[in-house]
Amino acid sequence: MFQHDRIRDAISEILEAIGENPSREGLADTPERVATMYAQAFSGILEDPSDVLGTGFAEEYSGPVVVRDVSFYSLCEHHLLPFFGKVHIGYIPNGWIVGASKLIRAFQVLTRRPQLQERLTKTTADVLVDGLDPMGVAVVVEAEHLCMTMRGIEKPGAKVVTSTVRGTFNNTDVSREELMALVRGN
Repeated sequence: MFQHDRIRDAISEILEAIGENPSREGLADTPERVATMYAQAFSGILEDPSDVLGTGFAEEYSGPVVVRDVSFYSLCEHHLLPFFGKVHIGYIPNGWIVGASKLIRAFQVLTRRPQLQERLTKTTADVLVDGLDPMGVAVVVEAEHLCMTMRGIEKPGAKVVTSTVRGTFNNTDVSREELMALVRGN
């Protein structure tokens, strides 16, 4: 249960704690705006990503289906700073397919939680395996983390790449190479 008023009050406290006046003109509405933003950014906590995979249909197609270069953002659970980038999702149907938007929507539900990129990659693959019962699943996530850009090592442009494969993609080099060629766009 999202507690909007508590978030708003906590942001006011943070502003005071850093020496700011939360009542000054530029900051007066900031606690409310941040609480509203957090409601959206963390809306996936209350959602089940597998719910969006229920609508599909039977189809005897056995080649890879890849949705690539899908932009996303999430908030790192270590610093509550954004990380953002692209996700590439592929699966090999096993007699059941869903619309490409369903793959993206399931992923998006997971991005709207305090998150780790490694967990996001693995959980996305697990949700697709459980929801689609495919012959294979692969998820590749490329992201820039603001905790590495604006603090810590301060290296803008550095990307973290994670991948998880299941089923056929995990068992044969040919399937994995075919997937990677599709992700790269060749």
